[in-house]
Amino acid sequence: MERLIEFATQHYYLVGAWVLTLLILLATEKRKAGKSVTPAEATRLINKEDGVVLDIRTRKEWDTGRITGAHHIPLADLDRRMSELDKYKDKPLIVVCNLGQAAGSAAKTLKAAGFSQVVRLSGGMTEWKGQNMPIIK
Repeated sequence: MERLIEFATQHYYLVGAWVLTLLILLATEKRKAGKSVTPAEATRLINKEDGVVLDIRTRKEWDTGRITGAHHIPLADLDRRMSELDKYKDKPLIVVCNLGQAAGSAAKTLKAAGFSQVVRLSGGMTEWKGQNMPIIK
């Protein structure tokens, strides 16, 4: 630990460059993934603004439990089956995956296809279940 502190004090410009690079990387990843919502915000979007849930998990994950009323299109099939979602282009679309990370790429694809209100569920189904939100099997 002493050597780390010694290195940091003697090479502050390298440490500063590393911190700056890390911050830029984090900002880029956050922007690329799009806006995220908590389970409580997702519930509000569903109930008050007619939000639609798009579950992009695999069939095996889908069968373990899903949000009531969710549409299931696995991420691998999203490009091919996107036309099924055309009627929801102007509604809030909440993209759900298992941990909240794959939903970012799906949200980016949907935005590029003209969906105006795409968000991803922060923490995915893991967070949804962790907050004891309702699921169906």
